[in-house]
Parts: sequence; C-alpha cells; structure tokens
Amino acid sequence: MNTRITLRPYGTARPISPMVYGHFLEQAFFGNVDGGVFDEGSRFAVTEPGPLQGCRADVIAACRDLGLPVVRWPGGNFTSAYWWTDGTGPRDERPRRLELAWGSEESNRFGTPEFLAWCEAVGTAPYLAHSARSVDDAARWVEYVNHDGDTTMTRRRVADGRPDPEKVRFWGLGNEVYGRWQMGFRPVREYTAAAVEHARFMQLASPVELSFVAVGSESAEWTSAVVEDLGDLVDHVSLHLYGASEHLVRPTVEEFDAVVAQPVFVEQAIWDCAEVIRETQLRTGSERPLSIALDEWNIRHHEPTSWPDPQPGQNGGIAPRDTPEPPAGTLREHRVNRYSPRTLADALFYAGVFHAIHRASQLPVPVGMANTVNLVNANGLLEVRPDGVVRSATYHVWDLYQNHTGPIPLRAAADGPSRTTLVRQGATHLEGGFRSRPATVPTLDVSASTSEDGRTVFVAVINRSATDDLTTRLEGLDLPTTALVRTLGADVEDLFAHNSLSDPDVVTLSPPEEVEIPDEGWTFAAHSITVLEFSL
Repeated sequence: MNTRITLRPYGTARPISPMVYGHFLEQAFFGNVDGGVFDEGSRFAVTEPGPLQGCRADVIAACRDLGLPVVRWPGGNFTSAYWWTDGTGPRDERPRRLELAWGSEESNRFGTPEFLAWCEAVGTAPYLAHSARSVDDAARWVEYVNHDGDTTMTRRRVADGRPDPEKVRFWGLGNEVYGRWQMGFRPVREYTAAAVEHARFMQLASPVELSFVAVGSESAEWTSAVVEDLGDLVDHVSLHLYGASEHLVRPTVEEFDAVVAQPVFVEQAIWDCAEVIRETQLRTGSERPLSIALDEWNIRHHEPTSWPDPQPGQNGGIAPRDTPEPPAGTLREHRVNRYSPRTLADALFYAGVFHAIHRASQLPVPVGMANTVNLVNANGLLEVRPDGVVRSATYHVWDLYQNHTGPIPLRAAADGPSRTTLVRQGATHLEGGFRSRPATVPTLDVSASTSEDGRTVFVAVINRSATDDLTTRLEGLDLPTTALVRTLGADVEDLFAHNSLSDPDVVTLSPPEEVEIPDEGWTFAAHSITVLEFSL
C-alpha cells in the first residue's frame, strides 16, 4: 500500500512545553519512595550526612541521565490526609502514622527537606501538592519552603539542612477532591471557595510568584465551575487519564492492538477538556492564559483478583507465582497489578500520548505540564530492586522524545492504513468489559518538530501494526536524503517484552545510525517507534 507523511510548518507555532515530560512520586505507594527513591538500608544509599542521606545514588544517576523537568510530590491520594510538618525535623523524632489513602504506615523519614534535596540532586523542578484542607497549613508550608526571612518556619528549614529559600513555583491546590476516596471530598463550589483562600495566603507567604494547579476533571460541569471561580488565579487545570491492559491474562495480538489504540482516547479527552476550559473563559471574559496539567497518566495492567497477590521480583517485575487459568471472557473481579513491568506495547502507548500532547500544543488551551504515574516502581520508568535499577521500556521512550526531538512542532499528516474499532475509554471496568467507544485508529501516528533554530527536523513515527512494516514517503518539506535514525522495538519479537536486571536492554533505543532515505520512502518496522533526524 502506498503511504505518505506530509509535513508543513505552522504559521506561528507555540513551542511544546518541556514540562510535558514530567514525573510523579507518591508517598507510601508501592515503593515509589520507601524502597525506591529512599532506602536507608541499601548498599546504594547516600551515606553523607544531610537531607540526601538514605536516598539511592543509583536512582539519582538514572534520573540525571534521563533529565527530569518537573516531579510532583507527595501525591496523589496520599496528599489528602498529609500534614507536611510530619516530614520535618530530626528523622528519629518524626511521627509514624497510619496512612489513610493506601492503608499502610508512613514513617515520614522522607519529607519535604529530603524531597527538595533529591530534586536538587537530580536537577528537577519540584511540584508540591497540598490537600487544600487547611489554609494555615498550606501557607506555612510555603513559608517553610520559600520565605527568606527569620521565622520559626524558616529556622526549621535551616535546621533540616536547607539553608536557602527554595523558590518552588509549582503548587497543587488539592487532588481529586471530586472523589469520595479523598479526605476533603466536597462539592465543586466548596472546593473553589477554599482554593481561592488557599491561593491568596500561599502567595502572601512567598517572595516568588507561585504557579497554581487547580483540580480539574473529565466532568465538564466540574471543570467549568473551576475555571469560572479560579481562572484568574491559577495557571493550570488538572486532568487525570489512565489506560488499561489485560495482557497479563491475554498476551495476544488483539490485546496489543487494544493497548496501542488508547492514545486516541487520551487525545479526545485532552481536546474535550481544552474546549470546556476555553468556552468557559470566553463566556466569563477571563483573559489569563490557562493550560492543562495532565499530572496523572499511565496505563494500568489488570488481572483477576483470584490470582495470588503480586509481589516485586528480585530481578524486576513480578515475583514468580502460580496463576490459575483465568475465566473465559470478561474479567469481572479484577485489580491493578502494581508490579507489572512496562512492556513494548506500553512504550507505543506512551509515545502515542506524547504525540497527542504535541498536537494539543497548538490549542488555545494546551497541555502545559504532564506527570506520569509513576517515576519509580509501581509501573514506573525505573524498577528499583535491592541489587540495582531497571531502566524500563518506557524510560527509553522518555529519552527518545525528551532528548531527541525538537520543541517547535510541525503539522504532520499520515495518509495510510487505519482501522475502526472499539477503543477503551480509560480504566473503568463495566459489565461487559472496559468502557469503550468506536474510533478510527491510524496505523501510523506522526509527530514532527524542529530545533529552536529551525536547522534540524525531527520526524517521530509510531507503527502500530503488530505484524506489518510500512514504507512511507516524506513530503511537504525539502528534506535531505540522509538522516540519523533511532528506533525502539523494531528488533523485538515479543509484543509484551520488558527489561529486567539480568536482561536490561530487551527494549531499548538503538544507537543513532546515519542512513540514506530511498526514493520510495523509509520503511517503518512493525510495532516500533522511529525518529528520523534531518540536518538542514
């Protein structure tokens, strides 16, 4: 089949925000922090006294190698019941509390000074999320972190090993407060009234201008009310989106197809949210620029609840266990496996979400920040085990897009095969299966960009076909006949392959190779991601 990709410049392109390659750490959540970022008993732990002591040096190195633009902490659901003061002061004197989001016990040995020291060590911007349940608690947290005077709070920060004001800009005003699973659940107008007061006094406590993230939702009614009441105070409105995979039960081509199709749902949800925000701004006359903070997103791996509870494997992934034959048909009793490693199929899903975010950069309300769940363990980019760190398949997706594409988007259209199918609409499991809707899924998904100076063109292409290579002509721009090519997945046979400590490079980036582009076009391998880099 003849296929082609057409590239055109935008008239005036808004750059893709580097913050869309951000990350997320949740306290007390399946090894994100304790046993992941922080492990005082590990042979890899930092030993020098100070707030960084006990943090895993190998995790810091892996994060620095990748580059992290922003990290959200301490949650997530954990945020709703968290008092930041518990995580300050001498570690041995900090309270140990029953943690009410995930049902564990929180030692508080990793708190605000440790997180800020860790962010400094890896070179990332902190994004601190508050519960928005206490104005005084929120304002004093900002005072502790950012104030440059001589107060009880700033003296506490100095005593905790952070002598200088931190100048943290990003602050979350609550987390999913529309849900009954949150401590502090409330109707939207109660939330916005509280958020207005929180934002006012948090800003009064900070000498640097704060950038607030308000709680948005897939609900148009909720998000519209948030923009009505907070649109002139905040910079971002949050949106949380999750995909779903059943490959642990059915590792089939059909399940691969279901996974790699779901960025179509994510893109539709982003456009829907952006439309609600913009329509509300036009109706209310608000002129403050707003963006979407996709500050939770991922694809969840589902399995039957009848299987033994999963445990982390020493080699990465899931520890060996006996899994009986699952019932035929739809999983009616299921759970998320938090230790399931990221797969090749997941890599294509993540790449598709990045393409969706890149295209949304030109909307009146773009995606200005995105934070995947999670950075470390719990289906994260890094699987941390006692004997080392696994850089998962999705770690290399971040490397490819963050470090080997450009910030200035181009128009890109792919003319090629597609299929009309039911696409899962998130991880909600209803009777008869996941909530799904019909959609057209293109086999080739393209995102093109240039360097800031326009002298380098990057063409990122996902081939979603499980079996078929596609030869495709590049049209529209006068490109050289030679390029650097990087690929992920082209040399992998197993659609759900993953990395481990003993086999760390099953799914990884190929070394850059200079190639000639044939007259008939470039052949994009099945189940792969390719970036062609052209120097003009």
